[in-house]
Amino acid sequence: MSYDIGVIGGGSWGTALGMLLARNGRATALWDRDRAHVETMARTRENARYLPGVPLPEGLEPVSDLALAAAAEQVLVVVPSHAFREVLRSLRPHLSGQAGIFWATKGLERESGKLLHEVLAEELGPDRPAAVLSGPTFAGEVARALPTAATVASRWPELARAAAEALSNETFRAYTSEDVVGVQLGGAVKNVLAIAAGISDGLGFGANARAALVTRGLAEIMRLGIRMGGQPETFMGLAGMGDLVLTCTDDQSRNRRFGLALARGLSQAEARAEIGQVVEGVGTAPVVMKLAREHGVELPITAEVYRLLYEGGDPAGAVHRLFARAVKPEFG
Repeated sequence: MSYDIGVIGGGSWGTALGMLLARNGRATALWDRDRAHVETMARTRENARYLPGVPLPEGLEPVSDLALAAAAEQVLVVVPSHAFREVLRSLRPHLSGQAGIFWATKGLERESGKLLHEVLAEELGPDRPAAVLSGPTFAGEVARALPTAATVASRWPELARAAAEALSNETFRAYTSEDVVGVQLGGAVKNVLAIAAGISDGLGFGANARAALVTRGLAEIMRLGIRMGGQPETFMGLAGMGDLVLTCTDDQSRNRRFGLALARGLSQAEARAEIGQVVEGVGTAPVVMKLAREHGVELPITAEVYRLLYEGGDPAGAVHRLFARAVKPEFG
């Protein structure tokens, strides 16, 4: 069987997007490296591991053959950032010359500090049409067809429009953008800031502190993002402010829950075990600090999260140090 779209990654977000595409009438293959997981989904017509109680729609087929999914007209990669390059390498021999790639992974490559569009260009060539999907999107809500909006960014406007049209329906609205850098940075840095928001709330510091962290966190995203070539309006939109607010304020966020767990006194290992899925902000924090140093940008909140995760800092001390910083203008 041939497919319109091959989704690479059978976790919660990949499955939710596969459901969305299939409901929109696109014949969709959902690939995962775990053969047993694929067989269970195919038999039960449900991803009970990540999205229990939400049946897979007609037109979404779990597959364990990567070549089958990669042979689709379009390929959507939805894997954790640390696996992104490896998965692209596995896809490369199976892709047709015309297939466009779009991805919904939020993060940066940990070893190199590269944005994922740079990784994709290295692995699949700079002329491969590619687009990124990002924005305020919880997988469970998309799977249950709750109203959602997101952004598709690409240097190829036709691909961005095609991806947005494939995703959009009466409950999911996709906007297009050409700001590939800004959309990616918004989706990556917000995960680090959500850890800080979870710590603050877990320590009982209240709504005022949360609002301050979100607002000053947005300033950090913009400071770094603009220096790296992102557009200011992107950071005020869905992939910037929208995703940051969502991730910092709702307990569906794994990064926020990780911060809450640290505030309760759990170790990082205990917190990750409790969550049971990848916490992207943990691996992203050192990469963002590397970029900040390279571009000469000050990121106080991100720096405190990094200190907590990698230098033995304590949660309460991190928040107190942020509020003890010298007085300065809000802008400038």
